Amino acid sequence: MIYEVRTYNFEVRGLGPAMEIWAEAYEHRKKYSELAGAFYTDIGPLNQFIHIWPYESPDERMRIRKEAEGDANWPPKIAEYMAGMRSEIFIPCEGSPLLEPGNFGPVYEYRSYQIVPGTMAKNDAAWDADIGKRTELSPLSVVMVTENGELSKKVHIWPYKSLEERSQVRADAMKAGFWPPKSGGTVLTQRNKIVFPAPFSPMQ
Repeated sequence: MIYEVRTYNFEVRGLGPAMEIWAEAYEHRKKYSELAGAFYTDIGPLNQFIHIWPYESPDERMRIRKEAEGDANWPPKIAEYMAGMRSEIFIPCEGSPLLEPGNFGPVYEYRSYQIVPGTMAKNDAAWDADIGKRTELSPLSVVMVTENGELSKKVHIWPYKSLEERSQVRADAMKAGFWPPKSGGTVLTQRNKIVFPAPFSPMQ
């Protein structure tokens, strides 16, 4: 299993109209393969749209993309709103849940860590030691690392019912002392953003 994470940045006030066009085009695209999830930013870098596509393998991705690009309705005609785009391929970490459709949010925290090159195994071990305790407090959607794109990056996505629930869970985990994982010396940078599901996202 791989995930292609495509991040589109839109011009100011471009997100709304671009997502409407994108939603119409997706009705044609999903006959080739469906999204895992689609989200827009609310806190963090604004006017950003993240769509996540699951594939069994890189070969399947190439085959499906070629089929879809032969469709007159795809890709969506949103160039006038674009300010930048990025594509990355991720592999779920061992033991990670896979992204599934369902009502888990509507608040999602999208956390991105740049790991010191050569220390991913140490970082994974620190995670493995305490992730069971952490997910007793609230579920994890996925934790995955880059295969193509910006390397040595670990992304983890957490669903919450509200921002208040997120704050409470994080406070409880820190008070208990087992989270964040004790992975000293392995993390270069940390970024996070709060995202909400697009109306057409299988994950809500």
